[in-house]
Amino acid sequence: MVRQTAAENAADSDGTDLAEAIEAAPATEAIEASRATRASDGTDLDPARVPALIRDSFALVSDGFDRVVSHFYALVFTEYPALRDMFPPMMDAQRDRLFQALVRIVGQAEHPDGLADYLRDLGREHRKFGVRPEHYDMVWRCLISALKHHAGSTWTAEMDAAWLAAYQLIAGTMMEAAEEHARHAPAWWNARVVGHEQRTPDIAVLTLQPDAPYKFRPGQYLSLETQRWPRVWRHYSIANAPRPDNTLTLHVRTVPAGWVSTALVNHTKVGDTVRLGPASGTMVCNTTSMRDVLCIAGGTGLAPLKAMVEDMAKWNTTRQVRLFYGARHDDELYDLADLERLAYRRRWLSVVPTVSHDPRYPGERGMLPDVVTRYGEFFDHWAGHDVYVSGSVPMVRATIARLQELNIPLASIRFDAYGGMDGLWQPGAGQGAPVPPPAPAAPGTATNERSDPPVPGSPNSLGAPPGAPDTPGSWAAASHGAWRRDSGWRAEVAGQVRAPQTIDEWLLSQAS
Repeated sequence: MVRQTAAENAADSDGTDLAEAIEAAPATEAIEASRATRASDGTDLDPARVPALIRDSFALVSDGFDRVVSHFYALVFTEYPALRDMFPPMMDAQRDRLFQALVRIVGQAEHPDGLADYLRDLGREHRKFGVRPEHYDMVWRCLISALKHHAGSTWTAEMDAAWLAAYQLIAGTMMEAAEEHARHAPAWWNARVVGHEQRTPDIAVLTLQPDAPYKFRPGQYLSLETQRWPRVWRHYSIANAPRPDNTLTLHVRTVPAGWVSTALVNHTKVGDTVRLGPASGTMVCNTTSMRDVLCIAGGTGLAPLKAMVEDMAKWNTTRQVRLFYGARHDDELYDLADLERLAYRRRWLSVVPTVSHDPRYPGERGMLPDVVTRYGEFFDHWAGHDVYVSGSVPMVRATIARLQELNIPLASIRFDAYGGMDGLWQPGAGQGAPVPPPAPAAPGTATNERSDPPVPGSPNSLGAPPGAPDTPGSWAAASHGAWRRDSGWRAEVAGQVRAPQTIDEWLLSQAS
């Protein structure tokens, strides 16, 4: 009965046939076989073959990945029923996240060092679920068993060993980041709602007071859980620079059938309590650059860009900042008055509001990418600017495509793209375009490698002191080099990474 109930929970709300979920229940033998294979073959794999083996094994199941994910969660909840309480009641968003994470891992198999920041964020984030080191091994066994089950006889022992190498990187990095984070921050923060402004029928601006110091960098986002929906976490950008009183502001728009967004906009009041996860994201301002800044915000995508501009007001004197703020109708320019006050006090800031679907609007009209392009004629088509884009996935895709037509390289653009289920973050969220690491960038050129100081308390590099034990929790002890025969996952990437040339290629390569 316990096993069947757990399998039923794995199949809830996502259209999965119950019989298919239950078929995963008697898979203990497969899990044990996978463990034995790992023990016997993990050190015999040619390191150079690992990336290809990961890609090839994933391709075996990619056409039916929905069934693989359903099988995986059925295994987790039947083999380890106690883990069910760590997951939300509705599993569809969780299924999407798992798929996106795996696609990212597979897509970067040739240069896994590029996954480090992403995996560290995941490790810190997973603390709020109560994840312990032993849980990684439990979940990994079930994942490999699900992949093997659907790959059938085409799965090989070498594929087992390749995924073990991936496990050592993923679990090791996540556990290392979680352990470091635990030294100076709680697993989550309780925050009281001290302000709730209903700016439009579907947009609210919330001010939160965390119960302990909350460190973040302007441009980052956080995860949030409401009392109305326990274990359902959604991401929202922080809309302010750090303040002396430690308060945080969020801009929240309701989305269709959005559990958390609807609760925050329509059912939350001053005095309520929410729970916050740690800040994440890499779309932060390069404070050492001397280039002017172009910010392009669609709807509530304004939040992270407003935080960056507020922060620049504390230290910027020479860099010109041009912020384009777009909405469908003028009443959706919910924060325009505050932006105009800021621009009045800081003459280096200019704000261009634009409306796309109201022919009577007296200001700039048109789609945001078109307006940005028109203004570019007066600013050398935005050459020499650091560019930040935030908004829905279609808006970000269209804007970056237009910027590329102006010969602005992806490496000069950082962006956040969101949409779908309650602000579920989409491909490329918070990332700049990947670039080959060998040559240092010219001064003022934005790249994935930050020249800014790291987030306080976060790891500053991929390495660990020489001589550290070679275990999953301390995988980073190895020096940079090729794939190691002891199954550690490290690769030299200089000169081997081709930067995507189009936004669609980038979004597909970074589906996470």
